[in-house]
Amino acid sequence: MTVEAMDRDAALTGEALEGLDAAAAAFAEAMVRGRLHHAWLITGPEGLGKAALAHRIARRLLGAQADPAGGVMASRADDPVTRLVLARSHPDFIALDRHDEDGKLRRNISVDDARRLPAFFSKAPALAPWRVAVIDAVDDLNVNAANAVLKTLEEPPPRGVLLLVSHSPGRLLPTIRSRCRRLPVRPWAEADLVRLLQARTGVAAADAALLAAMAGGSPGRALRLVGGDAGAADRAARALLAGLPGGDEAQLIRLAEGFRGAEGAERFNLLLERISDLIGRALRGPDPPPAAARHRWAEVWSRLKTVPDEAEGLNLDRADAFWSVLAELRGAARQFPLEGEG
Repeated sequence: MTVEAMDRDAALTGEALEGLDAAAAAFAEAMVRGRLHHAWLITGPEGLGKAALAHRIARRLLGAQADPAGGVMASRADDPVTRLVLARSHPDFIALDRHDEDGKLRRNISVDDARRLPAFFSKAPALAPWRVAVIDAVDDLNVNAANAVLKTLEEPPPRGVLLLVSHSPGRLLPTIRSRCRRLPVRPWAEADLVRLLQARTGVAAADAALLAAMAGGSPGRALRLVGGDAGAADRAARALLAGLPGGDEAQLIRLAEGFRGAEGAERFNLLLERISDLIGRALRGPDPPPAAARHRWAEVWSRLKTVPDEAEGLNLDRADAFWSVLAELRGAARQFPLEGEG
């Protein structure tokens, strides 16, 4: 995937880009004051445009001409620096993500990728005032890769800036978090998401409200849910959790049989996403479970976040992956029944 494609996918709409301006302004202020930290952790839920913000900042750091009409830290599309960065051919820019040269999605960012950073930062800037690296997302680093990145963070490169995108900063190594300055991108209010959905897609108010509630404050996620059968996924997830540790076996079998093909992959991903969201709401609710139960369900929640990418990256049978997830959900429910999901 090219940087240009990532920008389009992350930003999605002009309204979504406007939501980045507060975080962009905080970075711009640090530049003006000469307080440019060597590592920035750009945080927030998926679909807020964090990758777009990271690449926007990178282009400006590398000397691209400002485009005030495009928002804070935006650069002109026809600027030579912008074109070099979009083509990933700027000598002072490097981007690490899970896409290989053929555009296929890998399971994680490998240690070999992370080990490119020391050599990259060992050189002085060739064309720009800075050398800039974007990691999208730092959550996708495997253990060895995370340690390799940590070594770079421990020895800040002169005239070097690292921009680390993170959807779940709490899951990162504390030593990585402690060496970065946090740059949060705030989730949207549900009311704002409802207005966005109705303006952009024309969905009915009730449907917009459901999608906004499922989106977790993310405009990108809200727009991706349009057109999918989000309502069916929500009902299936609620029924599955309510039936734990048992459940209607016939219904579960029918559910698993629907995961074949491209449409099945979308249903599979949406169902697991919805289950994890409902578990998260139960853990964060006004009457959260005891500590032991929170820890056990947090483990399941974390596992649910990785399964879709594993199924795609390793070409696993999604029905088998579903039964494996269900076994984990049942095991947790036998120990600690989950109350108040959703």
